[in-house]
Amino acid sequence: MPTYTYDHIHLRTRDPEATAKYYQEMFGAKILELVQSDGQNRIDLDLNGLAIFIARVAADDNIPVPPADPHMGLDHFGFRVDNLDEAAADLKSKGAVFSLEPKDLRPGVRIAFVRAPDDVRIELLQRD
Repeated sequence: MPTYTYDHIHLRTRDPEATAKYYQEMFGAKILELVQSDGQNRIDLDLNGLAIFIARVAADDNIPVPPADPHMGLDHFGFRVDNLDEAAADLKSKGAVFSLEPKDLRPGVRIAFVRAPDDVRIELLQRD
């Protein structure tokens, strides 16, 4: 059987620069500007080894808005943190918007959700 490993997350947005800046300011991602195989500019982020690719969607493209919750398909991606309350306070001081405030999910597991640009949902997860 083939072995599958993580490679990247690919986000599409009308404003790649603003989206990249959000991830840089909120989560400390390093911004790398590259050119895709089709010759179009793309911004890549390195977030502690997590590769996030950000590509532009043209303003005249007929792209549907993200679906309302709940929906089928990709729902969110998650970042693990050592101290959720500390991470939430840091993100709030930078202007992050939480769709779910930090809470205990079950003993030893705390979660919260941040709403990123283009309605991307990011889970913050603390496991004791």
